[in-house]
Amino acid sequence: MNRINNWDWAPGKRVISDIGEWRSTFGWVEEPCASPDGESVAAIVKVDEDAFAVCENGTPWETSFDRIWFLRYLPDGRAAAFVSNMAEWTVAADGTPWQNWFEFIWDGKFNSPGGRICAAAQKEMRYFAVTDDVPWEHGFYNLTHLTASPGGASAAAVVQTEAINEADIDAFQKGCFTVAVDGRTWSRNYLNIWELSFDSAGQGVAAEVRTSLSNYTIVVNDVPWDRRFSSVWQPVFSPADDSVTAPVRVSGGWTLARDGELLWDGRYFQLWHHIYSTDGSRIAAIVSPKFGRWTLAVDDVPWQLTFSDLATDPVLSPDGSRGACVGKTAGKWGVAVDGKAWDGTYDMAWPPVFSPDSRHVAAKTEKNGGYRIVVNGRPIGGTYKALENPVFSPDGEKLLVRGIGGDEDQDKYVRRVFSLAEILG
Repeated sequence: MNRINNWDWAPGKRVISDIGEWRSTFGWVEEPCASPDGESVAAIVKVDEDAFAVCENGTPWETSFDRIWFLRYLPDGRAAAFVSNMAEWTVAADGTPWQNWFEFIWDGKFNSPGGRICAAAQKEMRYFAVTDDVPWEHGFYNLTHLTASPGGASAAAVVQTEAINEADIDAFQKGCFTVAVDGRTWSRNYLNIWELSFDSAGQGVAAEVRTSLSNYTIVVNDVPWDRRFSSVWQPVFSPADDSVTAPVRVSGGWTLARDGELLWDGRYFQLWHHIYSTDGSRIAAIVSPKFGRWTLAVDDVPWQLTFSDLATDPVLSPDGSRGACVGKTAGKWGVAVDGKAWDGTYDMAWPPVFSPDSRHVAAKTEKNGGYRIVVNGRPIGGTYKALENPVFSPDGEKLLVRGIGGDEDQDKYVRRVFSLAEILG
């Protein structure tokens, strides 16, 4: 929060860099991305035959590489990407590569508030996680579902501990997968393990597991729930007391369970993507109250508004009093807040963002190839060729918009701060 307080929140527009000039200079320019504060824009560019670099605000990194992909800005403002030289891969931040190189690297976790970088890597047929250039001490036969703790200091993943042939059904049913946290494995193996979650302190880990051909449950810190279910989805730790909740399938449909006991009374055709309010007092989830209809439920109360194709990206306001999501009906996307859909539909809509004071909601949208920010259902500013998600100021009175403009700002990356009092009245 201190970092965002120090951003430039003076209302107005500034042109940061002309992407059109980049294309004239480099010939090959991939999709740009913007720093969190909007002061920088970066893209992968071709600087020579079979040589690539990252260009920031018109200036390329001094170091070039054979290949670059997965370019992202870290919360601390550094640009980072996966880079390759001589058929080996690593991470480079601000042009400086890690000392360790690998045969391949993927599944980067670049969103730690402290700027930590975590990724999955493979070397000499062993798989492991790497955090800030420090690989796990031991590798595994396979690694999936890499998950970083909220602060980025720890990492967990699903790992294969036993080597089995693809057709060895008996060995598979005995279980060959477990969870590794910072390289240390749980004591039990399972048939399958999927999504993982850390608690807020970055110490506890919960996982959705398959214990037999027809039974599923949740495992928390290597201890399975006593009850088994016909299916489960990703568990989540409560911010209030570190209890664990997860969607589970029981007789009558899907519902929410806490620490192995049923929590919600409602039964749904589907229930997933559940989230907590900041204080842990409220829970929202995407549900299907009727076959083929989707909506948001808050504390087991579904909205009357439903979507025919899907609902996704649930969000609760900082004070927990309001909810929002995006939904799709007949191929068109919309944004819904507090059970009511905004006017207008879009070719695409991104997750809604609440202001810190919970009064306003903004969302990035796309229509007819152009991108716009919509606030409280009202489009603001012009249309962009590319656009980042909006960011509210800490006081909730201003909105930062970052994008490559159309119209008069053709091909220019623009940073603009809107005063909500002026645009909303």
